[in-house]
Amino acid sequence: MSTHQTLVPQSLVEHAVATSIADDCIAIVTDKTSANLRWANNTLTTNGVMHGVSVTIISFVRHDGGVSTGSVTGSASDQAQVTALVQAADAAARASTPAEDAAPLVADAPTASDWDDAPVPTDIGVYADVAPALGEAFGRAGAAGRILYGFVNHEMTTTYLGSTSGLRLRHVQPTGHYGCTAKNTALTNSAWVGGATRDFTDVDALAMDAEVATRLAWGERRVDLPAGRYDTILPPSAVADLMIDAYWYAGARDAFDGQSIYSKPGGGTRIGERLTAPGVHLYSDPGYPGLECAPFALASSSSNDASVFDNGLPLGRTDWLRDGELTSLLQTRHSAALTGHPVTPMVDNLVLEVEGATQSLEDLVAGTERGLLLTCLWYIREVDPQSLLLTGLTRDGVYLVENGEITGAVNNFRFNESPIDLLRRFSAASATHPSFSREWGDDYFSRTATPALRVPDFNMSSVSQAL
Repeated sequence: MSTHQTLVPQSLVEHAVATSIADDCIAIVTDKTSANLRWANNTLTTNGVMHGVSVTIISFVRHDGGVSTGSVTGSASDQAQVTALVQAADAAARASTPAEDAAPLVADAPTASDWDDAPVPTDIGVYADVAPALGEAFGRAGAAGRILYGFVNHEMTTTYLGSTSGLRLRHVQPTGHYGCTAKNTALTNSAWVGGATRDFTDVDALAMDAEVATRLAWGERRVDLPAGRYDTILPPSAVADLMIDAYWYAGARDAFDGQSIYSKPGGGTRIGERLTAPGVHLYSDPGYPGLECAPFALASSSSNDASVFDNGLPLGRTDWLRDGELTSLLQTRHSAALTGHPVTPMVDNLVLEVEGATQSLEDLVAGTERGLLLTCLWYIREVDPQSLLLTGLTRDGVYLVENGEITGAVNNFRFNESPIDLLRRFSAASATHPSFSREWGDDYFSRTATPALRVPDFNMSSVSQAL
């Protein structure tokens, strides 16, 4: 048999853990296929299907000073390539200093019932209904003087995790998103809609075109406004943009070391303190309907917020904020030992709910005397970790609301706000719905469910010249 024969992912895992000469070894094999369509100027321009296999080897070497680790990731599809990765990881572990986060590897978990199953792929057929509808949308848009640009992407990632401690875990993760930007023929008016999906059966290309058409119509009247504080409605997309930052910066180790908004003055964390308005719940749950994600921890390298020693730890619902109180932070077993709180690793989804909130986005608009309706945010960056002050820009539509109606579009702004402070100050919220972060959803974090929020004094710190 040729040593370059492509093998199934499970055999790559088994070969890795059997080949390593380190004291322990973890192998993570991911098989990913993706299919995409792109369009511009009301015409499909490209489409493609890609497939790749990635292997991460984590080696552990015990010695008098503790346990050292080495982690190496690369593409591999045969035993020879996996052997090279194992040898590199073993060598890196032997050359490393003792790991601060050392802990026994997770063991005694039963082998996943689907361990022997093949990877689940996607293909261009996932767009069987979307593609014809896009063609009709292009025709409608062209006839009405709209120009559509956009992109849809669908991925199926099957992950296999095995270890010398006996772990054999498998997870299949579907991930999809769509986004469509429309411009008028003069290219002076822009609107965007987008969202996340698991399989594109819930994506309506004609509804997408109708929504951007409505937003372009709102923008036919232009109003210039100065920087200042405005009664501002953030739709679920913009709320997701900000809540993801609140989540990503919620590391327990950083908080314990006094480096974040979650740090207690004088030392320790603010777990147990009320940080936001009552009735606010921010949580993650691997089983949340429509946002399902891996029910066990996955880490290719260690950081303040993740530990390679924690690979395979079971994950369940974790409340980060419960009724406005900080209840958990991103905890490895190492940071949990420092802080004295339970182990709560990162989960790959995020849900924000406000008790009793049943209104729609349209209801929030109708209840606004004068204010702004945003579309989404972008280029978001942290300014001050102690307050989690963020800055960024509005994008693709800021609309003026007067007496409960949208009366035109205004210029874009740079904003300066803290998502935690927004959860304290908001004056109204809608029901929670699946959402999609324009800033982070494409490549990093697409599984969110959030409400729309109205904030009475949202800080538009300066005017932006971006369209």
